[in-house]
Amino acid sequence: MGSNSDAIIAALDVGTNSFHLVVAKPVENGFEVIASEKEVIRLGHGAGDMKQLEPDAIERGLASLKRMREIAEVHNAELRAVATSAVREAKNRNEFLKRARKEAGVNLEIISGIEEARLIHLGAKYAVAVGEQPMLLCDIGGGSTEIVIAVGDEILLSRSFKLGAVRLTDRFFSTDALHPSAVSSCRKFVRSMLATIKPEVAELGFEVAVGSSGTVEALAKLIQQLNKQPEPKSFNRYEFSTDDITKVLDLLADVPTAKERQKAFGLDASRADIILAGAVILESVALSFGATKFIYSDYALREGVLFDTLARENLLNHPEDVDPALHSVRQLADRCDDRPEHSAHVAKIATSLFDGLQKKLKLPAQSRRFLEAAALLANVGVVVSHSKHHLHSYYVIRNSELVGLTDREIELIALIARYHRKSAPKQSHPEFAQLDESDQQLVRSLAAILRIAIGLDRTQDGRVKSVTVRSEDEQFLIFAKAPAKADLELNLYAANERRSLLAEILETKVKVLPLK
Repeated sequence: MGSNSDAIIAALDVGTNSFHLVVAKPVENGFEVIASEKEVIRLGHGAGDMKQLEPDAIERGLASLKRMREIAEVHNAELRAVATSAVREAKNRNEFLKRARKEAGVNLEIISGIEEARLIHLGAKYAVAVGEQPMLLCDIGGGSTEIVIAVGDEILLSRSFKLGAVRLTDRFFSTDALHPSAVSSCRKFVRSMLATIKPEVAELGFEVAVGSSGTVEALAKLIQQLNKQPEPKSFNRYEFSTDDITKVLDLLADVPTAKERQKAFGLDASRADIILAGAVILESVALSFGATKFIYSDYALREGVLFDTLARENLLNHPEDVDPALHSVRQLADRCDDRPEHSAHVAKIATSLFDGLQKKLKLPAQSRRFLEAAALLANVGVVVSHSKHHLHSYYVIRNSELVGLTDREIELIALIARYHRKSAPKQSHPEFAQLDESDQQLVRSLAAILRIAIGLDRTQDGRVKSVTVRSEDEQFLIFAKAPAKADLELNLYAANERRSLLAEILETKVKVLPLK
């Protein structure tokens, strides 16, 4: 962290379709969002392929800029505003920039398509947390679509195409009723544009495809509804297939007008007219480059601007090996847990127990981080009340912004934390009952481990330094190691009092003993 850790910063994305503001304060390895605001402005609408900002669009934009600046000022935030395709392509952009400075008090920074792609990647890589897997990133804006191929922090390919949901709507879908050939024509046009980088994408390759920004989010929500899936509290890292995109595209294309689409699919009025063009772009990206599924990233340009600003001002210490999910978890623990050092030690013991029991319990390797996160967050419910804090922990976790995790993963972590004490998981508990059988078993197993780990730090002073697990005489023995003079009586008693769930799952006796 830099010296000015109390600074508040604000990032404003002045897009072709929408203006997005996010206000945040720097924290270790990242930021914590304080406020966010979105307004649909259509800055680039009706402008002859965006060669000119129309007078009414300029007035809408200036009014929004003024409001966004005022929100930033409420939080004493330093505002950085970036403008994308609508402004950078407009011949009268200087007029808009001058008026933005004079009338709204905002200095707009016009960024290139390539810089836009870099900043989007900076935000998205943190939210989806795919590590070193080669990633194809597609961000569909109102005026442009950015394509990135990256491995970790390294961008291998970056292109910006004049293919945006607003731009293509104006070109192919501007009439009230949909022309029979409009979708086919739009598809051919988009694919012809993308074909220019198809060989390079094929040569580089990728393992995971990520989509970001409003169009992709809207399509993800439509897919979730049409597949009759439960609505997640967070769509970050929501997965959907290319077949899902095509299915939604075909359904949208069957409805002739934007008003009818809005009604049929429950869309916002500001999204109903441009969603069809957006779906064509995303499907074309998938089919052109061979992506069979996408992961949605809740972070995009504005979060990338935040990260970039933090780095510029020496307010960011973001090592390459940081796990965004666990970092986000630790931030929540630091804010809400009254004894985070105790929870951190429990997490250490719990993951050691996991390593010793994984094979026997048939636990998937990725579930280790669920257990670690649940251990770190088991006590965050004390911020509400110490009484029944395990129930409050579930609520706090489910309703917090945890990046780098899917909605399913957040639900599993919340339930494991909820069952760290008191009642074991039951079918009569609605949240547990709605899980599928394999996830129920996972929650039971990890909660069982967590209970013993908490018992082993009953004194909350970290005196149990390590644990080992052994199968012996048809029973499981857990040995606790501590310094020679340490009294483990209370810790061993507490751990043995919490062993019943693990014994039930293993269908054998479990004992917790001192390591002699």
